[in-house]
Amino acid sequence: MWLSDAREALGGLIDDRDDVREGYRVDAWPLAVKRARTGSPGPPPVAVALPRSTADVARVLAWAATRGVAVVPWGAGSSVTGAPLPTGDALVMDMRGLSRVREIDGSGGRVTVEAGVMGGELERILAAQGMTTWFSPQSLHRSTVGGWVATGATGQFSSRWGGIEDAVVALTVVLADGTIARVGTPPRGAVGPDLKSLFIGSEGAFGVVTEVVLRIHPLTAFLGLEALGLPSVEAGLTGLREVMQAGIRPVLLRLYDSDEARHLPMPQPPPEAVVLVGFAGVPAVAEAERQATSEIFAGLGAGSLGSEPAEAWLASRYDFSRVERLLDEPGGYAETIEIANGWTEILQTYWAMKLALRPLADEVLAHFSHTYTDGTSLYLILLGRVADDSEAVRRLEAIWEVAMRTALTAGAVISHHHGVGRARAPFLADQLGEGAVVLAKLKRALDPGYVLHPGSLVPASRVGTSG
Repeated sequence: MWLSDAREALGGLIDDRDDVREGYRVDAWPLAVKRARTGSPGPPPVAVALPRSTADVARVLAWAATRGVAVVPWGAGSSVTGAPLPTGDALVMDMRGLSRVREIDGSGGRVTVEAGVMGGELERILAAQGMTTWFSPQSLHRSTVGGWVATGATGQFSSRWGGIEDAVVALTVVLADGTIARVGTPPRGAVGPDLKSLFIGSEGAFGVVTEVVLRIHPLTAFLGLEALGLPSVEAGLTGLREVMQAGIRPVLLRLYDSDEARHLPMPQPPPEAVVLVGFAGVPAVAEAERQATSEIFAGLGAGSLGSEPAEAWLASRYDFSRVERLLDEPGGYAETIEIANGWTEILQTYWAMKLALRPLADEVLAHFSHTYTDGTSLYLILLGRVADDSEAVRRLEAIWEVAMRTALTAGAVISHHHGVGRARAPFLADQLGEGAVVLAKLKRALDPGYVLHPGSLVPASRVGTSG
């Protein structure tokens, strides 16, 4: 076993106390949570590394590479796909010690931040200077900047500001052998491939991100918040497409089907579909965009439901308690699955997913919250109760199998922003096709000993020994 060598080589960076190790057996993946409640959590890591700098991360990885020890990066443990869960012989590297906001350059529109900084803390610091990233995932207050990069995350205002790939200017990353690399050419470069993109969404398989330069923007108020009722999901999707293809960029653009709209504060029963819209920025421009958006939806039969549903969503947009309360119940289960598809295919994808999943949950809620000129995401929330937690585990396993197979049949992207993790790993090769070969070649080039998060993105094929 390599633990005694790690203690000697890395000293105070290593913690192998049982109570500490236990904290890394479960993340926020509902299936992992329910498995733990049946007495079958994942294995704890052998030990935990607690770096506080890029140099510390490099030191840990250089040591691990010489011993063939698997290293699994850990952010805030808020992944809902099992992304950071370790294997039993792993060293978890908790990145939360890298928690400094290095520099805020308001005139340059950039902030330099260490990977372990929590999203909510970053926004608090930026707001004090009248700035924001406009990157606002539901997990803002329970996720790290490094986690956003590693999982290819996106925020709730992506129709205006894009995903993490649009927010990142540059990265500092430590490779498997301890090499420190800084990649990215602000504001844009044509000096070879965009190397930072290699690490966005890589889930720790190619390197460990330790520092991120993000774009920031002036903090402005929301304008023109409104909910619109529509006669059908199809009409709503047409409206989303026409808005985006017209070059309009609302900050808020979310379409709900009637099942999920029932959970919004509005007269019941709700319309067949509800869209929430909102704008920000220069008031005259925001008002022009609001007017143009209203005209598009009015032409599709939309009627105003007032501002209250949109305001209520804005006030509670970080609330995950509905899912968590249900998971706390014996036999209660809940899951969130987000996919994406093009405009031509998305309506049929929506109906296929609803039909396939309806037998597996008491409620199957759906919304479309990240929209582009060529397509949109589809976010499904499944809620249910069965006899006990063992049955809940079996139900969640069935949900993932059915959801992923249905999405693949529909030609959809099987993950829009939650990443791959353990949940989607069995389906990744079917999704990527020949691209899986490219990933495998990149893994062998950057991590020939398969030290970094073995099994993440690329099937485990470790070289070397665990000591």
